[in-house]
Order: sequence, then structure tokens, then C-alpha cells
Amino acid sequence: MNIWNTTSDFILLGLFNYTEAHLFLFVMVLTIAFSSLVGNALMILLIHQDVHLHTPMYFLLSQLSLMDMMLISTIVPKMAADYLSGKKSISPAGCGLQIFVFLTLAGGECFLLAAMSYDRYVAVCHPLRYPVLMSWQLCLRMTMGSWFLGAADGLMQAAATLSFPFCDAHEINHFFCEAPTLVRLACADTFVFEYVMYICCVLMLLVPFSLILISYSLILAVVLQMRSREARKKAFSTCSSHLTVVGLFYGAGIFTYMGPKSYRSANHDKIVSVFYTIFTPLLNPLIYSMRNSEVKGALRKWLISKIYKELIKLNTKETNNPNMKWDNSLLDFYLFCDISLQLSGLLVTTR
Repeated sequence: MNIWNTTSDFILLGLFNYTEAHLFLFVMVLTIAFSSLVGNALMILLIHQDVHLHTPMYFLLSQLSLMDMMLISTIVPKMAADYLSGKKSISPAGCGLQIFVFLTLAGGECFLLAAMSYDRYVAVCHPLRYPVLMSWQLCLRMTMGSWFLGAADGLMQAAATLSFPFCDAHEINHFFCEAPTLVRLACADTFVFEYVMYICCVLMLLVPFSLILISYSLILAVVLQMRSREARKKAFSTCSSHLTVVGLFYGAGIFTYMGPKSYRSANHDKIVSVFYTIFTPLLNPLIYSMRNSEVKGALRKWLISKIYKELIKLNTKETNNPNMKWDNSLLDFYLFCDISLQLSGLLVTTR
């Protein structure tokens, strides 16, 4: 096979073709991505605005939301632009940058989820010692460590992947540049690189995943000793939902980066990649945050404050202008939001 000039562009074949069924799936993916961006942005806003959420737990949640927003923004806009325009090329520099940013965020999230599980372990198993065992200094160190380790892995894999000579077939059967898919196009022996990448995956995936399982096992052991049936039910529900999201994220990553090639195909890789690049970022704010009564309370206060300010503005305008008629629609909307949020908070509490 001829060696392909590394200054030429790659061609991303994408996730969808131009049939009606795939067009519907494309719109659905865009809807999920937009919902994920809105949900995570709202989560960051609420944590920033409400002083009661200025704790290590919610700081870690805000970092998770930030990573998810950046992950969506790294992949979906390019994928959508390629599908709509029909131009599916990407330069080697752009491909390397996408690999670097993607692995920085995905790798950082692996460690961040482990830090969050440790936070929950301390909160449940050692609540009186929480300020000592989960101090702000430790929280910031774990957060910075997550970003740094993710960036180190991303830089190493992006540089190593693009250092290979590539063959004539420069079509990437994927919807974004991912190291395992790109390595398949290399016209060189990639055994050493794949072995090193496997070791990195053990450190980036299996070690944090094992720590998460240990943390939640210890949490469940404490939960089983609770006398209150409702408390046990609520704790089991929370832990199971957290582990579901963690399982989807780590399971998809392990399949893509550590699974044997003989059991994988390009279509399977693309479908699995959708889980941890598009689907999981939507679940994170729902599972970790929106089911939380404190977050719901912060959302309620934020909405009330915004609507109250608008009511004051309208009242001021009406006072200055006697001919202006009062618009009750905003007041009705305020009452509707207030009642709805109170009912939703009541439902969560009764669960």
C-alpha cells in the first residue's frame, strides 16, 4: 500500500447517511446535544449563583458539567456541519486537536467521577469528619489533577497517533477523530503504541472505575444498616442511578479502548461512542443534580428572583406611565413556576 501524504486532509465518513430515518436520528441527536448544553449550563449557573451550593460536592458537579459542555462542543458542531454541508474533510492538525481535547475531557472526567464517589463516601460514611477528609484544598487538588492527567493523556496520544505514516485509504469511518480509529489507517507497526495505550487505559479507566465501585460498596454497606426503610430506599435509588451513568461511561470507554479488535466493527465503535460523547452528558445533570432537592430549591429561588425583578420593572414603568396597562401574563407565569417547583420538590421529598 502506498504511503499517504500526511499534509492531506482526512475524510470523516460520519454517523448518518441521507435517508429519512437517519435524518430523524440526526435531529434527535442535535436535540439531545442542545438539551445537554442547556442542562449543564443551568447547573453551572445555579451553583455559581447560590451560596448554599458553594461546597466541594457541588464544585465537583460544576466541573463535571463544564467537561460535558466542552465535550459536546468539541464533537457535535463539527459532526452537524459535515452532515449539513456535505464537506467532511478535516486537517491533520484539526484531527490532532480534536483527539487532544476529547481525551483531555474524557480522561479528566474518569478521574473526576472517582473524586465525586470519594466525596459521597465521606459524606455518607464519615459525615462528622467531612470538613477534614474533604477539605477545599483536597477538592481543588483532585480537580486540578483530573484536568492535568486528562491533558497529559490527550497530548501523548494525539502526538503519537499523528506521528505514524498513513496509507492511501485516508477515510476515517467515524464521526470524529478518535485515536483507535485513526491508528487503523497507519502504514506502520503500531504494536508498541497500542500496548502503551492499553496500559494508559488501565490507569485512566480501570483504576478510577475500581475506586468508584469500592466507594459505592462501602456506601451501600452503611445504607444497609439504616433503620429507616424510606432512607434505605432513597439511598439505593440514588446509588443505582449514579452507578448506571458511571457504567455507561466507563463501559463504553473500556469497549472502545480496551476491547479486542476481533469483536468490534466500525459501526459498533460509532454507536458506542455516542453513549459517552452525547448521551451520558445529558444524563449527568439529570442524575447527579436535578433529582437533588437542594438544586431544585436553588432553581426555584433563581426563577423567582428573575421574575420578581421583571415584575418590579413593569410596575415601575406602569407608575411612570399611567396609560400603560398592567400585563398579568408574567405574574401568572411566576405563580405557575412557583407552584410547579413546589410540587416537584414535594414529590422528590416524598420519594
